[in-house]
Amino acid sequence: MSGSEDARSRARRDALLRMLLWPKRRRLAAATALALLENVCGLVPPLLIAAAIDRGVPAAVDGRWAPLIGYTAAALATGLATASVKYCFLRYSGRIAQDLLFELRHRAFAQVMGQPLAFHEAYPSGRVVARLSSDVESVEEMLEMGLDGLFSALFSMVGILAVMLWLDQPMAAVVIALFVPLYALTRWFRHRSRRAYRGTRTAVEGVVQHTVEAYNGVRAVQAFRREEANARRLDGLDARYAVARADAGLVSAVFSGGVKLIGNLSLVGLLTLGVLRIDQGHLALGTLTAFLLYVHRLYDPIDELASFANAFSAASAGLEKIGALFVRHPAVAEPERPAALPADPPGGRGAVRFEGVHFGYGQAARPVLSGVDLALEPGRTVALVGTTGAGKSTIAKLVARLYDPTAGRVTLDGVDLRELADAELRGAVSMITQEAFLFSGSVADNIALGRPDASRAEIRAAAEAVGAHGFVSALPDGYDTDVHKRGTGLSAGQRQLIAMARVMLTSPRVLILDEATSSMDTSSERAVHEALTRVLAGRTAVIIAHRLSTVAVADRVLVIEDGAVVEDGPPARLLEGGGRFAGMHRGWLAATTA
Repeated sequence: MSGSEDARSRARRDALLRMLLWPKRRRLAAATALALLENVCGLVPPLLIAAAIDRGVPAAVDGRWAPLIGYTAAALATGLATASVKYCFLRYSGRIAQDLLFELRHRAFAQVMGQPLAFHEAYPSGRVVARLSSDVESVEEMLEMGLDGLFSALFSMVGILAVMLWLDQPMAAVVIALFVPLYALTRWFRHRSRRAYRGTRTAVEGVVQHTVEAYNGVRAVQAFRREEANARRLDGLDARYAVARADAGLVSAVFSGGVKLIGNLSLVGLLTLGVLRIDQGHLALGTLTAFLLYVHRLYDPIDELASFANAFSAASAGLEKIGALFVRHPAVAEPERPAALPADPPGGRGAVRFEGVHFGYGQAARPVLSGVDLALEPGRTVALVGTTGAGKSTIAKLVARLYDPTAGRVTLDGVDLRELADAELRGAVSMITQEAFLFSGSVADNIALGRPDASRAEIRAAAEAVGAHGFVSALPDGYDTDVHKRGTGLSAGQRQLIAMARVMLTSPRVLILDEATSSMDTSSERAVHEALTRVLAGRTAVIIAHRLSTVAVADRVLVIEDGAVVEDGPPARLLEGGGRFAGMHRGWLAATTA
């Protein structure tokens, strides 16, 4: 990764952290106060032990037990206070951590769902799944350690060093001197661990992406006997991940081992110096005991910091990956001041106009549409026909505002689509694609997808209107039947009828059908066409068709070639003209009778 890319990744990570942490700043401040109180309580017992050794024990030898009992009771009380405050801190910080994790998942998922179609067409689904699963899990692992590992360790180190300086400066100087190699070791760890964990996040992303793509394409995998090849590729990706994990583990092991070594050296140095100072009469035995206890407690939080730094390095790399999802700005942004569609426009609802529209996929791509001027009358059905790549689907996507034109404008009832709020546009324009997507859940839930508040009576009426009520009623649980993944238990025709029932329920002004019957058998297509006559009645419809039977329901046919309309008119008139549409018609007939 280059320096500029590294800086951008860190900037995205920091921006994401600010977005998550700033709204919870007051709760984090309260957690910090609890952690500080816990560590203040934790600093007292070694001092009490030192006093008990230097003053309580000699007094007890003389027969005065009160000082020793007092010091013991005070140590017990501070221990109980420390445990109580720690319990409160862990409960409170745990809720903050879970809220942060929920917020991260919610924001990342909402960001992905809000991205334009161009993002999803260019961004592999496996990579998105990796961002939302394994990268989020790396953050979860860090949060599971709790804020205790960070706050307690930092406060413990600062507090212990302050007490050491107060007790004996020469002894404290030995401890502080060993922080120089510890600082150098920490800087090395930060640099190497960041690079190592970036490698692990990239490697696991490859594993998840390959797994998701192989699973989604399992039919093609089995049809072309790609099982072994896919398994070999997964083995290679897993090996790459194992190497990356081993590299990260080595960095962590070197750092943890180095911290342990520095801690042991400090204990040896302190013990040697302490014995000499006791011998010279400059140090009491209780003070040396307190020092050794503090040093032991000092390197415990350093170990905790090492573990937290290790988890944070992994989470930081994950946050950099997740932050990449927030870089892309929607290509179809919401208007700052949305306009409203006229309730009763002159001539009827559903008038669509293309005014000098230019469009291309990507800045360097060849333009797909160049200066298209087109008017679709309200309540009429228009079929778009032409060869593959002519621009039919592009016109439909612009009507649905899945993309915005690079020049010109597309209007609905006189309003530029870019001026409409997304919610109003989605209610006014609906699309039925070749594969009607059904979500896991009941048939009723799938019909009510565009209107979750619809009553059961409205859902049934929509199904009856398209002729779907009969087969839905025959399902095991009727409208409550779970359709499972993508409606695999239903035929293609049944799935399309449910999709049309959705349209009837939302009652859009404009309906787009993108080869909605191309994958059906004759009987299923006939049932869907019967439903189409009811769905299309009274609304503007744009049909992308490759089948003659689909074109037959249209009032008007537009023949698209190289992004331009080369023929326009009623189907019968175009057939009589002997042009391109007539040639396509002859080709369809030859194909169906062959």
